[in-house]
Amino acid sequence: MTTGVGATYAPLLLRVTLGSLFIAHLYWKFAVLPGGFEQWWSNFELNGYPWFVPWYVLSAELAGALLLIPGLLVRWVCLYAIPMMIGAAQFWAARKGFWFVAGGAELPVLWCILLILQAMLGAGPYAFRVGKNSSA
Repeated sequence: MTTGVGATYAPLLLRVTLGSLFIAHLYWKFAVLPGGFEQWWSNFELNGYPWFVPWYVLSAELAGALLLIPGLLVRWVCLYAIPMMIGAAQFWAARKGFWFVAGGAELPVLWCILLILQAMLGAGPYAFRVGKNSSA
């Protein structure tokens, strides 16, 4: 079976897009958010989340920002970040509803689906290959 150019390069486009979005979210936390990183971190405690949640969120975003664009451990990074997006969707759904225009869960649900698709597709072309399993 022959695949077209679009199908061949779709995983590359998806992983670069997701990695760029993770970079953008980290930049927002440190440079754009009023109150900065400390404000972002303290919001977890104010909203009743356990102590480990901000550590997990930060580690998942860093993994996405650092590893997705070069194509390292793509499936594992996506699988690691999916629970974060499920949590974000729940957080915003409970507070704002579903619709993105109201600041709801629509965008985190989309991110979750895109992470699942990337995990299914693998790294795609132009990814650094580590070990025997070159598709991970």
